[in-house]
Amino acid sequence: QVQLVESGGGLVQPGGSLRLSCVASVSRSIFSISTMGWYRQAPGKQRELVARITSGGSTKYADSVKGRFTISRDIAKNTVYLQMNSLKPEDTAVFYCYRNYAGFDYWGQGTQVTVSS
Repeated sequence: QVQLVESGGGLVQPGGSLRLSCVASVSRSIFSISTMGWYRQAPGKQRELVARITSGGSTKYADSVKGRFTISRDIAKNTVYLQMNSLKPEDTAVFYCYRNYAGFDYWGQGTQVTVSS
């Protein structure tokens, strides 16, 4: 059963913007108390945390994206977003949505983001 569906990836030029979306197929109550986030994995590299947001709204970002990326959530839509601005070629990766609830991690299938001129 698919629980997390990402969208919004694509090809963008350096300096451009993209917004990723992730819809969680769970009840609104469970979504509201889950920690949501985004990881990414570039070719030949380990998967790394990009940003996460807790049920209380606290956020954490990787140093490499601070000031450029913003994570947010819409509980009414069971959706978490990642607004990415000032994109760089080194941001090229597959981005994965994840949800943490009751000690378990759930992952989406990933969406490709390519930053290239």
